[in-house]
Amino acid sequence: MITRTVRVYGIVQGVGFRPTVARHASSAGVNGSVCNRGPYVEIIAQGDEAAVSEFLRLIAEQPPRRAAILKMDVKDSDSSHIYDSFDIVRSARTQGEIYVSPDLAVCDDCLAELHDRNNRRYQHPFINCTCCGPRLTILDSLPYDRERTSMKEFPMCDRCAEEYHNPDSRRYDAQPVCCNDCGPEYFILDNEDIRGLKAITMVRRFLSDGKIVAIKGIGGFHLACSATDANAVARLRELKHRPAKPFAVMMDSYATIERNCEILPVQEEYIRGHQKPIVLMRRLSSSLLAENVAPDNPNVGVMLPYAPVQSLIFDMDDGIDVPRCLVMTSGNLSGLPICRDDDDVRKEILQYTDIVLTNNRKIRMRADDSVMDFYSGKPYMIRRSRGFAPLPFILSHDYGKVCVTAYGGELKNTFCTTSGNLFYPSSYIGDLTDLKGKAVLAETVDRMNTLLEAKPTHAVCDLHPNYNSSMAAEESGLPVIRVQHHYAHILSCMAENDYFGECIGIAMDGTGYAPDGSIWGGEILKCSPDDYERIGSIRPFIQFGGDAASREGYKIAISMLIDIYGEEAQTVIDREGLLVSGNFRLYKTMHDRRINSVVSTSCGRLFDAVSAILGLRKESSFEGEAATALEFCALEYEESLKSYPDCRNDLLFPELTDGDIIATDRIVRYITEGVLSGESSGKLAYEFHMMLAQGAGKLAACKAGEIKTAALSGGCFQNRLLLRMTERELRRAGLNVLTHSLIPPNDGGIAIGQALYGSNKLMKEVDGDGKGV
Repeated sequence: MITRTVRVYGIVQGVGFRPTVARHASSAGVNGSVCNRGPYVEIIAQGDEAAVSEFLRLIAEQPPRRAAILKMDVKDSDSSHIYDSFDIVRSARTQGEIYVSPDLAVCDDCLAELHDRNNRRYQHPFINCTCCGPRLTILDSLPYDRERTSMKEFPMCDRCAEEYHNPDSRRYDAQPVCCNDCGPEYFILDNEDIRGLKAITMVRRFLSDGKIVAIKGIGGFHLACSATDANAVARLRELKHRPAKPFAVMMDSYATIERNCEILPVQEEYIRGHQKPIVLMRRLSSSLLAENVAPDNPNVGVMLPYAPVQSLIFDMDDGIDVPRCLVMTSGNLSGLPICRDDDDVRKEILQYTDIVLTNNRKIRMRADDSVMDFYSGKPYMIRRSRGFAPLPFILSHDYGKVCVTAYGGELKNTFCTTSGNLFYPSSYIGDLTDLKGKAVLAETVDRMNTLLEAKPTHAVCDLHPNYNSSMAAEESGLPVIRVQHHYAHILSCMAENDYFGECIGIAMDGTGYAPDGSIWGGEILKCSPDDYERIGSIRPFIQFGGDAASREGYKIAISMLIDIYGEEAQTVIDREGLLVSGNFRLYKTMHDRRINSVVSTSCGRLFDAVSAILGLRKESSFEGEAATALEFCALEYEESLKSYPDCRNDLLFPELTDGDIIATDRIVRYITEGVLSGESSGKLAYEFHMMLAQGAGKLAACKAGEIKTAALSGGCFQNRLLLRMTERELRRAGLNVLTHSLIPPNDGGIAIGQALYGSNKLMKEVDGDGKGV
């Protein structure tokens, strides 16, 4: 007889780990116990050596489907206690590393029961089991037990309690377990007499009639309408003041996706898996989707139903024919945090809807949908949230007991809390352009740090003094560490790739506050976790218009053309029709006298300017509209080529660098003169990407010296054509290239970079050697 104590670390809370361990104990003939300790699951295993060894093998090789074992510590026990059974004992808190499970999409077994007339959970909109259902969004604190979730308000009925306590049940120890007799309930907002299935049927009828509805899901509300009805989509756009930004689409089944989209083999795992993010995929020419779902965009973001109520919205036995494709966009004021409760809805989105389907289960923490693209056969995250957050990144460097919270950026905000070498990026918060965003950030930081039992000693934030994220960091009461925006971008790529040496960082981004108060955004940086040095950039230009510049690309184009042509720019500007408003003398005066202007190296604004010069987008209704139009134009041209051209632009325009500068003024001149000579916009858009990538690659390689690694980050690298071309140039120069995958390259990823800098700085101060870790 031997007794061993086992501690299992990883995603072992809320995934049916303890019931699985109990079943393995029964199979192996082992007695003892299993208990949630918060940071880990503790197992006492007692039996003969062969039985205990078999038991440990089963745990390691056959964990629950949704579990992720990161570490198992096995030690001999000195206890003389003799166990006569194997028991799941009451959870007990202890200190240590914590892993919180994300919310899990409804599993196939529960979906089958949901639509089975003979099952007692037939059409139950909150059906779940140990393999699926809400986790993070209902959690108050750890260990993960019902009394510490928003399900504590719904006592289990006798039949649910029997399943919950039965080791042979799929719902053994499933904390959100409930049924139609004891669970939460859906109802129509401000008309609570219409409840349960009647409420869902009413919403289905509204959707069938082309109306707009709001639906409360796992982590917040969605706005929904038929995605095949152009009039319904147009009305939603008008109500939401969103003229062109693409809407996400939820389709009822994988077969429907196949009929409307081109699915890559690497995408299927995520589309059908337990995360079910929005996946960007190419729309087929035969697609039935309304064109205005994603205007002038060859791609569409698609997801499958991940909450039981969403499956019921598509399919119920009520004789109503609901469209197989629904717009399913975040229920919020544009860009702001998603609505979480009925009060949010009344204040923010009620005027957008014809009816609101809500429920009485509280959402403790928002979780907007994750958005995923793919690059080089791997996920390329655009928004990391539901299904992924707050899973930590485990860095190989030991940061001891250092604990910081990094507050991220102003747009696409997420934050990141650390505990030693565990870095926990949060769910997506949204844009912090008003006080609600800042309040949601502060509240979510407090709740997440409570869950993680984290007690940060410092807050880390952006250099920009007026960012709401910076203000939230200052208001935390902690000492504040500030990090330059684009340096944080490169550090985020380094952190994701677990790389801590020196690298050449290429940050192609919108705007970021520079130490001298100017605007950066197209930067070549020599980086390490200790510090950075700016060693190159695109050609500085005069950026008109303050915050409005990101929406008025024609003004950036005018400024750049004045730089290039001086007084003669007026003729060029008139020929290209760039004067959307104002007159040439006005802009020339603003340029020369620096009125309402700032010196900028923003790559995002460069894209906007070239898009305007090519006549693609002179103004934008949402961030990135002009830049994506430029990318799609270039990709369409690339597809038309029978073979990939050689480095043609090396021959046509070899001088792409000028000292420490990427000669973007020469690139803009080349594009402008191409337009004036009648060359196609597709060819010029493609050559612009190629020249910018070659210029960045050549300058980075020239500055690398002994450094053999480059890192690519920033919002402009959401553009996979620019990413591919830049990576190719760097590899041709003999550099290893780090790119993102599960951390977004945009501002939604910078918090982990900020956290790396803060952790390294504090650890360096502890070590006192001036070298960091």
